Amino acid sequence: MTEHPVCLTLIVPHRLREEVFDFLTEQSDLVSGFTASHGAGHGTEVRLHTAAERVKGHADQAVVQVILASSDAGRLLDRLRLSFAGTKLVYWTISVTELGTID
Repeated sequence: MTEHPVCLTLIVPHRLREEVFDFLTEQSDLVSGFTASHGAGHGTEVRLHTAAERVKGHADQAVVQVILASSDAGRLLDRLRLSFAGTKLVYWTISVTELGTID
C-alpha cells in the first residue's frame, strides 16, 4: 500500500451483520480482509430493535475494521452509502501510523 493507510470502522446492527460481511467480501478490489468483533451499543442515538435489546439496555452490534488506502476508503464509503442507504450505519476513519506483520 503506497498511499497513506486508514482504518475504517463500521458499527453494524446485528440484523445487518451477515449482509455487511457479504458486501465487504464482494468488494475485493478495495478490501483484502477485515476484522469483526462483538459490540454493545449504548446511548440516546442507539436503536434497540428487539425486546431482548430493550431488556439488556443495549444494542447488539458488530464492530468491523478495515485497513485500506484513504482513497479506497472513500470509494468504499460511497458504495456503502448506495447499498445501505437508510440503515444509519455509523462509521469513522483514523490514520494508521504503522502497519506490519510480526513473523
